[in-house]
Amino acid sequence: MESGAFIDEAGGVTLSGTVDPAPWWSFTKTVLAIAALRLVEIGSLSLSEPIAGARYSLRQLLRHEAGLPDYGSAPRYREDVAASRTPWPADRLLAELQADRLRYEPGTNWAYSNIGYMEVARSIERASGLTLAAALRRLVFAPAGLTTARLATTPADLAGVQMGDAGDYHPGWVYHGLVVGTVEDAARLLRMLISDGLLRPDMRAAMLERRPLPEHRSVLHPDPAYGLGLMLSATDPLNHPLGHSGEGPGSRIAVYARGRKAAALWTGLSAERIAETEVFRFLA
Repeated sequence: MESGAFIDEAGGVTLSGTVDPAPWWSFTKTVLAIAALRLVEIGSLSLSEPIAGARYSLRQLLRHEAGLPDYGSAPRYREDVAASRTPWPADRLLAELQADRLRYEPGTNWAYSNIGYMEVARSIERASGLTLAAALRRLVFAPAGLTTARLATTPADLAGVQMGDAGDYHPGWVYHGLVVGTVEDAARLLRMLISDGLLRPDMRAAMLERRPLPEHRSVLHPDPAYGLGLMLSATDPLNHPLGHSGEGPGSRIAVYARGRKAAALWTGLSAERIAETEVFRFLA
């Protein structure tokens, strides 16, 4: 079970598998980063100033340097997701994780945090005066010309979305928001971000400001780093695949670009092909 889109340097698209929308999982973080940076462009948000009432900045949130915890590995969270229970209110989530207790001084360390991106989503809503769904439509999906991408907030929003083995999943368990759309739209968005000026040059350069993460080296990521909503190479990132991987109940997705080539592949967790491996092979 898979859905793939591969865009060559001339813009030609090759599709594989099904064409139904899929969950973008943590590629949603790239979408949120684009929306936040567009608000920075017009002066509605600041990258460097502390978020109101907090000790961390938007830049630190986007680069997972704010000191906030993550909920993905919390046992009670995982148990309730697996049991298909109703998502907790956000206040309960924050209390369960003791999110008011920073794990380190902002900017001094790195730890992947979905709660950090929940704060990014809240900042986007406050600065735009819109719901997150409306803000993403106005700031990202419409300017990029995407026709299938949207925010899913209820189980009904997942009707027609390929979910692998997680057909009864509630998107409210993704507290920063879950974007769904075709893999072609995911690949087109990333290609436009890297090569076609979706952001001002200074904002795109800010997105590529990265924290090297040598402790996370792997065969696929021999020189890993994290920028603002982007997984990339610590050295010369534009000459290596950059984008984001994501995984949730039942499936995973990899969306990466290199130059004017881009690719996105969604697979069920039982698939023989590994999404990142296939995408990187195309971009090599």
